[in-house]
Amino acid sequence: MQHTDPAAPVIRFADRSTPPHILTLIFLAGTSAIVMNIFLPSLTDMAEYFDTEYSVIQLSVPLYLFCSAIIQLFIGPISDKYGRRSVLLWGLVMFSIATLGCIFAPSVGVFLFFRMCQAIAAVTMVISRAVIRDMYAQDRAASVIGYVTMGMAVVPMISPALGGALQELFGWKASFWALLLVGVGVFMLVLFDHGETSIASGKTLYQQFREYPELLTSPRFWGYSLAAGFCSGAFFAYLGGAPFVGSVVFGMSPFWLGLAFGSPAVGYFLGNFITGRYATRFGVNTLVLAGCLANAFGSSLSLILFLAGHATPLTFFGMMTFVGLGNGLCIPNATAGMLSVRPHLAGTASGLGGAIMIGGGAGLAVLAGNLLSPETGAYPLLWIMLLTAVAGVASILVVVWREKRMPPFTRH
Repeated sequence: MQHTDPAAPVIRFADRSTPPHILTLIFLAGTSAIVMNIFLPSLTDMAEYFDTEYSVIQLSVPLYLFCSAIIQLFIGPISDKYGRRSVLLWGLVMFSIATLGCIFAPSVGVFLFFRMCQAIAAVTMVISRAVIRDMYAQDRAASVIGYVTMGMAVVPMISPALGGALQELFGWKASFWALLLVGVGVFMLVLFDHGETSIASGKTLYQQFREYPELLTSPRFWGYSLAAGFCSGAFFAYLGGAPFVGSVVFGMSPFWLGLAFGSPAVGYFLGNFITGRYATRFGVNTLVLAGCLANAFGSSLSLILFLAGHATPLTFFGMMTFVGLGNGLCIPNATAGMLSVRPHLAGTASGLGGAIMIGGGAGLAVLAGNLLSPETGAYPLLWIMLLTAVAGVASILVVVWREKRMPPFTRH
């Protein structure tokens, strides 16, 4: 039985008899963000260290995303069956071991294997969202998710710059030592603060997985999932292509690339702040649509500036703040929407929705990395970002149109 509004749960920090404090949820959400991007300014140097092509070491982004998507399909049902806390603790132990594997990898193949294993960090994002939905109803959950991810947004603002600084001072391995410290620290935080929020379902894992069709046959679930997936797709394409654009097209150093790379997080912070303040007033659909439109605006304006010959590092990374703003508005609200389709399957919905979003992101990151070259410049990345942003707008418009046409009791 989950905790739901209107009676908000009692929460005391470092008390395992109560649900986790919001600071713990912020650190959990931030863990998945820092794992994804702290090392990106080091990709060029890592390619030299392992004596391989940039396109090979760049696979550390899409392979991580792909494995994250697969893992999320299992995390949700497992946490619905066994509870959130124990799954988190085991996941963080496995993440720390995988990080050590990355540090001591003797070859690029071994490194990429352990990088894929690091994708178990997805457990922190999936379960932090499910925990919030355990405790609150849909619009309130969107608000809390907004505040959590607003705090989490500080991480992608500073982690690329931190990674770039660590790279220049100590080399690329320093970023992974930092990730190991994060894994151990968050493990201790969960151990002492994270009370259980979901009662074990009592069903077998087979029975848990059999409930996936209940979500897959819901148009609302697909609408929210695709809106979040396409909107975030622009950002994941950026993850795969922006290091190339910054270093090759604009000739930026690792430090300045790392500093500029976090620009979407500025918009992401603002979008999540707006969500936290206004989700209960305007509802999730309105804010998802606003986010998808902001995403499309940033992508299209950046493309126009390149076509007009006025692109600079400032304009390219500056326009990415609109992409971040769009994601900050879309993702928490779309997530709350998809988790509310079947509240008793919150963990499963969080995992499945995350898998759809991250899996698509992995494909887009690969596509962006493979299409970019000194001859093409930034254009393949910009077109990918624009097309996915437009698809996100179309997805949420379908949800809005459908809900206006159907009576409330039939909205599944």
